[in-house]
Amino acid sequence: MEKLQYISQGKSESEQKFNIHKALDNGIQWVQVRWKDAPENEFIRLCENVKQLCSNYNAICIINDNVRIAKMIDSDGVHLGLNDELISEARLILGDHKTIGGTANTLSDVLQRINEGCDYIGLGPLRFTATKEKLSPVLGFDGYQNIIENLQKESIAIPKIYAIGGVRLEDITPLQQAGIYGAAVSGQITGNPSIINEFKTIMK
Repeated sequence: MEKLQYISQGKSESEQKFNIHKALDNGIQWVQVRWKDAPENEFIRLCENVKQLCSNYNAICIINDNVRIAKMIDSDGVHLGLNDELISEARLILGDHKTIGGTANTLSDVLQRINEGCDYIGLGPLRFTATKEKLSPVLGFDGYQNIIENLQKESIAIPKIYAIGGVRLEDITPLQQAGIYGAAVSGQITGNPSIINEFKTIMK
C-alpha cells in the first residue's frame, strides 16, 4: 500500500481537477477525491474524470465519504469519516477487493476501526488545518506516540495508520519514528506539487 496519499483541494470542479492533475504529473500514486459541499452532479463528474486520470497514471483513486459514488464510478475504494456509513455496509456494497479507509481521532476510534476491518486508518489531526470543518481535537506527535504505545501494550498488531491533518514534509520522520505507516497530505502538495518526490524519498 502506498505510503503517501494526496487529499484533493479546490473550490470548483476545474480547480480540483487542475490540482489533482498536477499531483499526478509530479508522481503521486494515490488520490483521495475530497470536495465538501460540491453540487452532486459536479462531484460525480469530477470523480469520473479523476478515476480515468488515475487509471492513465496507474494511480489509486478513492472517494471521500460517498460509497454510492465510489460504486457508481468503480473507484479503487472509499474513505469514511466516523459519522459516515458503516465500514461493514461499505464492504457489502463495494466488495472485498476495494480499499476502505476510516478516520480516527482517539485510541478507542482506532480500536473500533481495527474491529471493523478497515484497510487503513486515517488518524489525526496532527495539527490545526483550515481544510477541515468541525476539526477533531489536535493530536500532536505525543498523541500518535501514546496511541501506538497503547496498542503495543495490549499486544495489538499495529494497523496501517496514516497521519492526517496539516501534515508537512518535516513531520514525516518523527511520525515514522512514532510507528505511523504513512501520511495523507493536502495543502502542502496543492501549493507545491514538486514536493511529492521529497515526501516519497523520506517515506521509502
